[in-house]
Amino acid sequence: MKNDPILEARGDPEFMTSLARGLAVLRCFADEQRPMTIAQGSRLTGLSRPAVKRCLHTLVQLGYATQDGVHYALRPKVLALGYAYLSSSTIAMRSQPLLDRLRDELHESCSLGVLEEDEVYYVARAEVSRIMSIALRVGSRLPLYCTSMGRVLLAGQDRPGQEAYLRRTDLAALTPKTETHPSNLIALFDHVADEGYAIVDQELEVGLRSIAVPVMNRGRVVAALNIGTQAARVTAAELRSRFLPALRRVARDLGAMTLD
Repeated sequence: MKNDPILEARGDPEFMTSLARGLAVLRCFADEQRPMTIAQGSRLTGLSRPAVKRCLHTLVQLGYATQDGVHYALRPKVLALGYAYLSSSTIAMRSQPLLDRLRDELHESCSLGVLEEDEVYYVARAEVSRIMSIALRVGSRLPLYCTSMGRVLLAGQDRPGQEAYLRRTDLAALTPKTETHPSNLIALFDHVADEGYAIVDQELEVGLRSIAVPVMNRGRVVAALNIGTQAARVTAAELRSRFLPALRRVARDLGAMTLD
């Protein structure tokens, strides 16, 4: 079970609870991916309905959201919040041309992700026009334990960090192939660290196979680079023989660029 940062911050005189609540409500729109009611916001955040109502009213007044009856939706102005990160992040800015070239070379979708709040956050993506049930884009979040980028990022953590993550995470079986046993996952993290790459075969979604490598900066893992494919078209052996060398080349280039 993840800790509640608002509850954890009680007693901190510098912590602005109202701002934290507003941000929690704002993030709900990403989880719902559709207009949201006050009741839905309360359920997703654990906040009272009056608190959620005040947050949504404030977002409307500031131009970040709009209200239509009982439903609230975000307005384009909110894009400026995400763009502030993308425009100031060296790795996000510089990776996109490299990802575009990698996609054109291998004709597969590729992504760059970072570790944030026990999830993989997508900070860059180059996509081919193939339909998958999971719609991934910049800003998407996925679990760590059952994704190739997640396992690469976890492999870069020390053992106490890995074990703490597994204790606080709901290791749900998303497909019949998802590995959920903590000791097996620890062994997988060790294997990924030794081999320098991770392959996840239909553990996140049936029919989806992916491979990821670490992006290193000053000796530590700062991001993960992956390619996702349809399992019916690309074998695990082909991921290793054809895709892995290209991924490692781009990861080295990207790691070198982030030193600037």
